Amino acid sequence: MATEEVLSKIEELRKLARSQGVDIQDQIKDLEARLQDNNPKAPEPEAYPAWYSVQLSRRQDRPKPQDFVKALIKDFIELKGDRFAGEDKAILGGIGTFDGLPVTVIATRRGSSLQSNMEFNFGMPHPEGYRKALRLIQQAAKFRRPVLLFVDTPGAYPGIDSEDHGISEAIAKNLYELIGIPVPILTTITGEGGSGGALALSVADRILMMENAIFSVISPEGCASILFKDSTQAPRAAQALKIDGKSLMSLGVVDAVIREGDGLHVDPTTGMEALRQRLSQELRELRQLDTHTLLDARYRKFRIMGKVAGM
Repeated sequence: MATEEVLSKIEELRKLARSQGVDIQDQIKDLEARLQDNNPKAPEPEAYPAWYSVQLSRRQDRPKPQDFVKALIKDFIELKGDRFAGEDKAILGGIGTFDGLPVTVIATRRGSSLQSNMEFNFGMPHPEGYRKALRLIQQAAKFRRPVLLFVDTPGAYPGIDSEDHGISEAIAKNLYELIGIPVPILTTITGEGGSGGALALSVADRILMMENAIFSVISPEGCASILFKDSTQAPRAAQALKIDGKSLMSLGVVDAVIREGDGLHVDPTTGMEALRQRLSQELRELRQLDTHTLLDARYRKFRIMGKVAGM
Protein backbone atom coordinates (compact mmCIF):
# COMPACT_ATOMS: atom_id res chain seq x y z
CA MET A 1 0.00 0.00 0.00
CA ALA A 2 1.36 3.46 -0.97
CA THR A 3 2.54 5.83 1.74
CA GLU A 4 -0.05 8.41 0.68
CA GLU A 5 -2.85 5.88 1.14
CA VAL A 6 -1.50 4.84 4.54
CA LEU A 7 -1.45 8.45 5.70
CA SER A 8 -4.98 8.95 4.35
CA LYS A 9 -6.25 5.98 6.34
CA ILE A 10 -4.58 7.21 9.52
CA GLU A 11 -6.16 10.62 9.01
CA GLU A 12 -9.52 8.83 8.93
CA LEU A 13 -8.68 7.37 12.34
CA ARG A 14 -7.88 10.86 13.62
CA LYS A 15 -11.27 12.14 12.44
CA LEU A 16 -12.99 9.14 14.04
CA ALA A 17 -11.21 9.84 17.35
CA ARG A 18 -12.26 13.49 17.26
CA SER A 19 -15.87 12.65 16.40
CA GLN A 20 -16.07 10.17 19.29
CA GLY A 21 -14.41 12.55 21.71
CA VAL A 22 -11.50 10.32 22.68
CA ASP A 23 -7.77 10.96 22.71
CA ILE A 24 -5.88 8.14 21.03
CA GLN A 25 -3.19 10.32 19.47
CA ASP A 26 -0.38 8.36 21.11
CA GLN A 27 -1.71 5.16 19.55
CA ILE A 28 -2.11 6.82 16.16
CA LYS A 29 1.46 8.17 16.25
CA ASP A 30 2.70 4.72 17.17
CA LEU A 31 0.78 3.18 14.27
CA GLU A 32 2.18 5.78 11.87
CA ALA A 33 5.70 4.79 12.79
CA ARG A 34 4.99 1.08 12.52
CA LEU A 35 3.01 1.15 9.28
CA GLN A 36 5.39 3.42 7.40
CA ASP A 37 8.30 1.12 8.23
CA ASN A 38 7.27 -2.52 8.11
CA ASN A 39 10.53 -3.67 9.67
CA PRO A 40 11.69 -1.00 12.14
CA LYS A 41 15.33 -1.00 13.13
CA ALA A 42 15.67 -1.93 16.79
CA PRO A 43 18.31 -0.32 18.99
CA GLU A 44 21.21 -2.39 20.23
CA PRO A 45 20.08 -4.80 23.00
CA GLU A 46 22.91 -3.67 25.28
CA ALA A 47 21.55 -0.12 25.47
CA TYR A 48 17.97 -0.84 26.58
CA PRO A 49 17.20 -4.59 26.60
CA ALA A 50 13.52 -4.05 27.42
CA TRP A 51 13.11 -1.56 24.56
CA TYR A 52 14.71 -4.05 22.21
CA SER A 53 11.95 -6.51 23.20
CA VAL A 54 9.33 -3.82 22.59
CA GLN A 55 10.59 -3.26 19.06
CA LEU A 56 10.68 -6.98 18.25
CA SER A 57 7.23 -7.61 19.75
CA ARG A 58 5.74 -4.98 17.42
CA ARG A 59 7.26 -6.13 14.14
CA GLN A 60 4.65 -6.38 11.41
CA ASP A 61 6.24 -9.59 10.10
CA ARG A 62 5.97 -11.29 13.49
CA PRO A 63 3.34 -14.11 13.60
CA LYS A 64 0.03 -12.99 15.06
CA PRO A 65 -2.03 -14.95 17.64
CA GLN A 66 -4.27 -16.35 14.89
CA ASP A 67 -1.11 -17.79 13.29
CA PHE A 68 -0.35 -19.62 16.54
CA VAL A 69 -3.87 -21.06 16.52
CA LYS A 70 -3.43 -22.23 12.93
CA ALA A 71 -0.05 -23.82 13.70
CA LEU A 72 -0.91 -25.50 17.01
CA ILE A 73 -4.63 -26.30 16.96
CA LYS A 74 -6.13 -29.05 14.81
CA ASP A 75 -9.73 -29.16 13.54
CA PHE A 76 -10.40 -25.62 14.75
CA ILE A 77 -14.02 -24.44 14.62
CA GLU A 78 -14.65 -20.74 15.17
CA LEU A 79 -17.52 -19.68 17.42
CA LYS A 80 -18.79 -16.09 17.20
CA GLY A 81 -20.79 -13.60 19.20
CA ASP A 82 -21.19 -12.70 22.85
CA ARG A 83 -24.95 -13.48 22.94
CA PHE A 84 -25.46 -9.97 24.24
CA ALA A 85 -24.53 -7.26 21.74
CA GLY A 86 -22.59 -8.60 18.79
CA GLU A 87 -19.41 -10.02 17.28
CA ASP A 88 -15.94 -8.55 17.81
CA LYS A 89 -13.40 -9.54 15.17
CA ALA A 90 -10.54 -8.49 17.44
CA ILE A 91 -11.12 -11.70 19.43
CA LEU A 92 -10.95 -15.12 17.79
CA GLY A 93 -12.61 -17.93 19.73
CA GLY A 94 -13.52 -21.54 19.14
CA ILE A 95 -12.82 -25.19 19.84
CA GLY A 96 -10.30 -27.65 18.45
CA THR A 97 -7.72 -30.20 19.51
CA PHE A 98 -4.22 -29.75 20.88
CA ASP A 99 -2.06 -32.88 20.89
CA GLY A 100 -5.28 -34.88 20.50
CA LEU A 101 -6.95 -33.19 23.48
CA PRO A 102 -10.18 -31.17 23.01
CA VAL A 103 -9.56 -27.55 24.00
CA THR A 104 -11.20 -24.15 23.88
CA VAL A 105 -9.05 -21.50 22.20
CA ILE A 106 -9.18 -17.71 22.58
CA ALA A 107 -6.84 -15.38 20.67
CA THR A 108 -6.62 -11.68 20.05
CA ARG A 109 -6.39 -10.89 16.36
CA ARG A 110 -3.92 -8.46 14.78
CA GLY A 111 -3.46 -7.54 11.15
CA SER A 112 -0.38 -7.74 8.97
CA SER A 113 -1.46 -4.82 6.78
CA LEU A 114 -3.33 -1.56 7.29
CA GLN A 115 -6.52 -3.06 5.86
CA SER A 116 -6.45 -6.15 8.12
CA ASN A 117 -5.44 -4.01 11.09
CA MET A 118 -8.50 -1.86 10.58
CA GLU A 119 -10.66 -4.98 10.23
CA PHE A 120 -9.35 -6.27 13.58
CA ASN A 121 -9.36 -2.80 15.19
CA PHE A 122 -5.56 -2.86 15.51
CA GLY A 123 -5.84 -5.72 18.00
CA MET A 124 -7.88 -3.66 20.49
CA PRO A 125 -10.97 -5.63 21.61
CA HIS A 126 -14.37 -4.12 22.39
CA PRO A 127 -16.48 -5.31 25.35
CA GLU A 128 -18.20 -7.78 23.00
CA GLY A 129 -14.87 -9.52 22.49
CA TYR A 130 -14.21 -10.00 26.19
CA ARG A 131 -17.78 -11.20 26.74
CA LYS A 132 -17.41 -13.67 23.87
CA ALA A 133 -14.17 -14.92 25.43
CA LEU A 134 -15.85 -15.39 28.81
CA ARG A 135 -18.84 -17.14 27.23
CA LEU A 136 -16.56 -19.66 25.53
CA ILE A 137 -14.42 -20.16 28.65
CA GLN A 138 -17.55 -20.87 30.70
CA GLN A 139 -18.63 -23.31 28.00
CA ALA A 140 -15.22 -24.98 28.31
CA ALA A 141 -15.79 -25.40 32.05
CA LYS A 142 -19.16 -27.05 31.36
CA PHE A 143 -17.59 -29.62 29.04
CA ARG A 144 -14.33 -29.96 31.03
CA ARG A 145 -12.10 -28.63 28.24
CA PRO A 146 -8.79 -26.88 29.06
CA VAL A 147 -8.50 -23.30 27.78
CA LEU A 148 -5.60 -21.95 25.73
CA LEU A 149 -5.31 -18.18 25.26
CA PHE A 150 -2.95 -16.38 22.87
CA VAL A 151 -2.57 -12.66 23.55
CA ASP A 152 -1.08 -9.83 21.49
CA THR A 153 -2.84 -6.51 22.07
CA PRO A 154 -1.84 -2.92 22.84
CA GLY A 155 -4.90 -2.81 25.12
CA ALA A 156 -8.68 -2.67 25.06
CA TYR A 157 -10.30 -0.20 22.65
CA PRO A 158 -10.73 3.23 24.38
CA GLY A 159 -13.52 4.67 22.20
CA ILE A 160 -16.85 6.06 23.37
CA ASP A 161 -18.85 3.15 21.94
CA SER A 162 -16.59 0.81 23.91
CA GLU A 163 -17.30 2.79 27.08
CA ASP A 164 -21.02 2.86 26.29
CA HIS A 165 -21.04 -0.93 26.03
CA GLY A 166 -19.25 -1.37 29.36
CA ILE A 167 -15.58 -2.08 28.66
CA SER A 168 -14.56 -1.63 32.31
CA GLU A 169 -17.28 -4.00 33.49
CA ALA A 170 -16.40 -6.57 30.82
CA ILE A 171 -12.73 -6.61 31.80
CA ALA A 172 -13.53 -6.66 35.52
CA LYS A 173 -15.97 -9.54 35.09
CA ASN A 174 -13.36 -11.58 33.21
CA LEU A 175 -10.90 -11.05 36.06
CA TYR A 176 -13.55 -12.08 38.59
CA GLU A 177 -14.84 -15.11 36.71
CA LEU A 178 -11.58 -16.57 35.39
CA ILE A 179 -10.11 -17.00 38.86
CA GLY A 180 -12.84 -19.58 39.56
CA ILE A 181 -13.06 -21.48 36.24
CA PRO A 182 -12.60 -25.16 37.25
CA VAL A 183 -10.48 -26.26 34.25
CA PRO A 184 -6.82 -25.61 33.37
CA ILE A 185 -6.20 -22.19 31.79
CA LEU A 186 -2.95 -21.34 30.02
CA THR A 187 -2.17 -17.90 28.57
CA THR A 188 0.66 -17.22 26.13
CA ILE A 189 1.75 -13.63 25.47
CA THR A 190 2.90 -13.81 21.84
CA GLY A 191 3.66 -10.12 21.22
CA GLU A 192 2.35 -7.12 23.13
CA GLY A 193 0.53 -7.77 26.38
CA GLY A 194 -0.89 -4.33 27.01
CA SER A 195 -2.73 -3.11 30.10
CA GLY A 196 -6.12 -4.44 31.27
CA GLY A 197 -6.86 -5.49 27.71
CA ALA A 198 -4.28 -8.26 28.09
CA LEU A 199 -4.87 -8.93 31.78
CA ALA A 200 -8.52 -9.76 31.10
CA LEU A 201 -7.25 -12.82 29.20
CA SER A 202 -4.36 -13.62 31.54
CA VAL A 203 -5.92 -14.87 34.78
CA ALA A 204 -4.48 -18.31 34.20
CA ASP A 205 -2.80 -21.23 35.92
CA ARG A 206 0.26 -20.65 33.75
CA ILE A 207 1.32 -17.45 31.99
CA LEU A 208 3.91 -18.04 29.30
CA MET A 209 5.72 -15.42 27.23
CA MET A 210 7.49 -15.74 23.93
CA GLU A 211 11.09 -14.60 24.24
CA ASN A 212 10.58 -11.28 22.46
CA ALA A 213 7.13 -10.48 23.88
CA ILE A 214 6.28 -7.80 26.45
CA PHE A 215 3.68 -7.58 29.24
CA SER A 216 2.90 -4.22 30.87
CA VAL A 217 0.32 -2.03 32.56
CA ILE A 218 0.97 0.75 30.01
CA SER A 219 2.92 1.28 26.79
CA PRO A 220 6.44 2.68 27.18
CA GLU A 221 5.38 5.73 25.16
CA GLY A 222 2.42 6.36 27.46
CA CYS A 223 4.54 5.90 30.56
CA ALA A 224 7.22 8.27 29.24
CA SER A 225 4.60 10.91 28.41
CA ILE A 226 3.24 10.77 31.96
CA LEU A 227 6.43 10.42 34.00
CA PHE A 228 8.97 12.26 31.86
CA LYS A 229 6.63 14.52 29.85
CA ASP A 230 8.47 13.26 26.78
CA SER A 231 7.40 10.24 24.71
CA THR A 232 10.89 10.00 23.20
CA GLN A 233 12.00 8.68 26.60
CA ALA A 234 10.12 5.44 25.83
CA PRO A 235 13.29 3.25 25.90
CA ARG A 236 14.07 4.55 29.41
CA ALA A 237 10.46 3.95 30.48
CA ALA A 238 10.49 0.42 29.07
CA GLN A 239 13.55 -0.43 31.12
CA ALA A 240 11.97 0.98 34.28
CA LEU A 241 8.71 -0.88 33.69
CA LYS A 242 10.50 -4.26 33.49
CA ILE A 243 8.19 -5.45 30.73
CA ASP A 244 10.45 -8.05 29.11
CA GLY A 245 10.22 -11.76 29.79
CA LYS A 246 13.46 -12.06 31.79
CA SER A 247 12.42 -9.29 34.19
CA LEU A 248 8.89 -10.62 34.58
CA MET A 249 10.19 -14.12 35.30
CA SER A 250 12.36 -12.73 38.11
CA LEU A 251 9.32 -10.94 39.55
CA GLY A 252 7.17 -14.08 39.43
CA VAL A 253 4.62 -12.53 37.06
CA VAL A 254 5.13 -15.11 34.29
CA ASP A 255 5.94 -18.78 34.61
CA ALA A 256 8.14 -19.37 31.57
CA VAL A 257 9.82 -17.59 28.68
CA ILE A 258 9.69 -19.56 25.45
CA ARG A 259 12.82 -19.33 23.33
CA GLU A 260 12.37 -18.19 19.73
CA GLY A 261 15.72 -19.11 18.22
CA ASP A 262 16.57 -16.38 15.71
CA GLY A 263 13.16 -14.79 16.31
CA LEU A 264 9.60 -15.54 15.26
CA HIS A 265 9.94 -13.03 12.42
CA VAL A 266 12.91 -15.02 11.06
CA ASP A 267 11.82 -18.61 11.68
CA PRO A 268 8.46 -19.08 13.44
CA THR A 269 8.72 -22.89 13.53
CA THR A 270 11.42 -22.93 16.22
CA GLY A 271 9.47 -20.84 18.72
CA MET A 272 6.13 -22.46 17.97
CA GLU A 273 7.52 -25.96 18.44
CA ALA A 274 9.09 -24.91 21.75
CA LEU A 275 5.73 -23.46 22.80
CA ARG A 276 3.88 -26.60 21.75
CA GLN A 277 6.16 -28.73 23.91
CA ARG A 278 5.82 -26.43 26.93
CA LEU A 279 2.02 -26.21 26.62
CA SER A 280 1.82 -29.99 26.35
CA GLN A 281 3.96 -30.40 29.49
CA GLU A 282 1.96 -27.85 31.47
CA LEU A 283 -1.36 -29.39 30.45
CA ARG A 284 -0.24 -32.84 31.53
CA GLU A 285 0.65 -31.50 34.98
CA LEU A 286 -2.46 -29.36 35.43
CA ARG A 287 -4.88 -32.09 34.33
CA GLN A 288 -3.61 -34.31 37.14
CA LEU A 289 -4.82 -31.84 39.78
CA ASP A 290 -8.26 -32.09 41.33
CA THR A 291 -10.48 -29.02 41.05
CA HIS A 292 -9.89 -27.78 44.60
CA THR A 293 -6.10 -27.97 44.25
CA LEU A 294 -6.19 -26.33 40.82
CA LEU A 295 -8.27 -23.36 41.97
CA ASP A 296 -6.39 -22.96 45.24
CA ALA A 297 -3.05 -22.83 43.39
CA ARG A 298 -4.42 -20.28 40.90
CA TYR A 299 -5.71 -18.09 43.72
CA ARG A 300 -2.42 -18.21 45.60
CA LYS A 301 -0.48 -17.49 42.39
CA PHE A 302 -2.17 -14.12 42.00
CA ARG A 303 -2.21 -13.28 45.70
CA ILE A 304 1.59 -13.38 45.93
CA MET A 305 2.22 -11.34 42.77
CA GLY A 306 3.90 -8.04 43.55
CA LYS A 307 5.18 -9.05 46.97
CA VAL A 308 8.69 -7.86 47.68
CA ALA A 309 11.08 -9.85 49.85
CA GLY A 310 11.25 -8.48 53.38
CA MET A 311 7.95 -6.60 53.18
